[in-house]
Amino acid sequence: MQQALGELERELQMLDLWSAREASAVELASDQPFCVDTMVFEQWLQWVFLPRMQALAERDLPMPGVCQISPMAEQSLQHLGRRQGSLLAILSRIDRLSAELV
Repeated sequence: MQQALGELERELQMLDLWSAREASAVELASDQPFCVDTMVFEQWLQWVFLPRMQALAERDLPMPGVCQISPMAEQSLQHLGRRQGSLLAILSRIDRLSAELV
C-alpha cells in the first residue's frame, strides 16, 4: 500500500495538482464526503486521504474499509482529459489494495 500511496503523491505532483500551501482549518473542518464543500478532489487526496492512509500503512494498522474512491475520481478529474489515465489507474489499485487489507 505504501508504494501505491507514494505513486499517488508523485502523480499528483507530475500533473501539477499538488499544492505547496497547507490546508486551512476551515477546509479541513468539512463534514461532507471528500470535503466537497471546502476543497477540490485533488486537494482532498493531498490533505486528507494521503496523510490518513500513510499513517495507517506506516503503523501497519488495518484499513478503515474499502476505499472505492475511483468513481469519485472519474467524475472529479474529467477536466484532465487524457492526462487522468495514470492517476485513475493508481487510485483503482489503491481501491483494490484496500479491499484486500480490510
